[in-house]
Amino acid sequence: MTAELVRGQNHPLPQTRLEIRVSAGEPVVAGATLGDEAGTVHGADRVAHPAAPQLPGIEVSRQAAAEHRLAVDLDALPEGVHRVNVLLALPSGVGGPVRFGALPAPVVSVTGLDGTGIAGYTITDLGPESAVVALELYRRQGVWKVRAVGQGYAGGLAAMLQDQGLPDAAGLAARINEAVAGGIARSIAPPPRQPEGGRVRTAATGGSTPAAGAAPAVPPPAVPPLPAPGTPAPGTPGGAPPSAAPAAPASGGPVDYRHPRRRTAPPPAPAPAAPPVPAPASSDRPAGPVAGDASGWTMEERLYNQVWGMFEDLARTCAAYRSAVDFADSRMERELDQVLSDPRSRIGPAADGARAEARARHTQLVEQARAALDRDLAQLRAETEVVEPALPPAFARWDSPVWQAYQVPMEIPMALRLGEVHLPECTDLRIPMLVRLPLERGLWIDSGRGSSPEAASVDSAGLRRLAMDTAVAHAARLLAVYPAGEFTVHVIDPAGSAAASLDPLVRAGVLREPPAAGAQGVHRVLAALTQRVDLVQMAIRSGATDALPPDLDLAQQLLIVHDFPHGFDDRAVTQLRYLADEGPSVGVHLMMVADREDAREYGPVLDPLWRSLLRLTPVADDHLADPWVGHAWTYEPPSVPAGGEVLGRVLGQVARAQQEYGH
Repeated sequence: MTAELVRGQNHPLPQTRLEIRVSAGEPVVAGATLGDEAGTVHGADRVAHPAAPQLPGIEVSRQAAAEHRLAVDLDALPEGVHRVNVLLALPSGVGGPVRFGALPAPVVSVTGLDGTGIAGYTITDLGPESAVVALELYRRQGVWKVRAVGQGYAGGLAAMLQDQGLPDAAGLAARINEAVAGGIARSIAPPPRQPEGGRVRTAATGGSTPAAGAAPAVPPPAVPPLPAPGTPAPGTPGGAPPSAAPAAPASGGPVDYRHPRRRTAPPPAPAPAAPPVPAPASSDRPAGPVAGDASGWTMEERLYNQVWGMFEDLARTCAAYRSAVDFADSRMERELDQVLSDPRSRIGPAADGARAEARARHTQLVEQARAALDRDLAQLRAETEVVEPALPPAFARWDSPVWQAYQVPMEIPMALRLGEVHLPECTDLRIPMLVRLPLERGLWIDSGRGSSPEAASVDSAGLRRLAMDTAVAHAARLLAVYPAGEFTVHVIDPAGSAAASLDPLVRAGVLREPPAAGAQGVHRVLAALTQRVDLVQMAIRSGATDALPPDLDLAQQLLIVHDFPHGFDDRAVTQLRYLADEGPSVGVHLMMVADREDAREYGPVLDPLWRSLLRLTPVADDHLADPWVGHAWTYEPPSVPAGGEVLGRVLGQVARAQQEYGH
């Protein structure tokens, strides 16, 4: 169970290999300092930051981002290190907020490598501060503990580093801000990552990050490889443009759809290999894209890994393009500054020629980067055209033909599609957003306007209806991909205002009981699910699962809560927080349908609930943050064909299977 810390409180660490997760709402810089027993940091080589992200025992993100994951191995820290301070700072000179008081309260949590929560801390009461020491990991009498610090600095990163005794704190702070503002982090790749059990493991630290589409922060870094030792980093003076990619094929030549950065060979099969098949006469031409061209034992696993690879490739090629444009811009600015630096050469034919040459070189670099981007996007579009029709129901769009032959499955799939994501460089190229099953966290379907321009064209009532329609579509897919009897949906609709959206579920008969309305209905459902969580947790801890009541529904449970917080008292809010925190581990999942702004009336008490759920929207919104590369991915919710019968037909089959299972 995760310990919720308050400022100054400490908590023992049960293991030494950890992951520190940061959620800040807006891009922040994350770093760490390694101090002695007194907390003094003796040099810049004891500070992990975006320009130098790896130290023995610690690895931090390479870019400012709204979400971070820091890998820590306390046993691998240098000798003499007794304290590790986790630092957060607002990037300077790149726009955005200049004080933490303008942001939602940052949340920092310590977890095991498997995602098991150890301790969490919400940093409140920040005002003019632009830097803060969030957590401190410290060793006392051979035992490591974590302490919630929350010490802010109005003087920013330099003041915070200076307070820790670091020589030349101002110079190091300037280098960190320069690295973030200059985009250096976006042009350097992280350690290689390989799929493993649905997660991506960092070779250097053993840390893991969620698979494609997972929590708000979704994607792994996908950027060009590290330069060879001694080679100037891309984007720096003397370095090659970051767009330096494999040359495009000659005009008219075949496109090579093979992805050299992707693992496509399946694991060795235990059975003897089949006799070799003679290659066709045209085998000298590069192979076209193939559905399932990724590692894995089953087609489902191969398709899942292929979608993940497509996501990585799109992130990588867009990061390379942006880095190349940044390089071209900075190079042109530097050359123009050189022309203007000498008053004698500011005017005249020579100056005009120098300016024209600088702009021509800029145009050439940008065009080269765009050509490489267009080549990669063409490959990915071709791959999408063959992969999308081959996806199983759990991964497919609602308008896919696969639903025409739908049958209730006998096994639980490995993942579920929640929508699509895309980047502004290629809005027509959509990558399925997949999350692993069973769900590790609940969902918050935000019915508020947020910052989405699409939401501005819909009135408040329309947004609430769209949000509930989206929730029903997610619930219908969950019901459709689970075997009969293995998934149960409950609905709380205090005012009964979601009847139209819930009609497909009610009409099909897939709900065990009608939507709960009124205060009594709310308390009845919440009490029953809370009791189920308590009973199953106690049975698991005591090893007495056989002693559970025979009438207890052990299927996966989904609770849809509509129009929160209207109709919910303090007790109900506490129960919802409990279900969000403890429910997923024992098969109880939460789906909130509410406007975040309406929920603010409860104050900070709801911050942990809000942050523990994955925010989705009923309209397109670019709120999914990429914590490694810096991309802001636009999320597209699932769309059920208007006037179609696919939803009713699928739910009807689910209801019939449930009836047969019950008999």
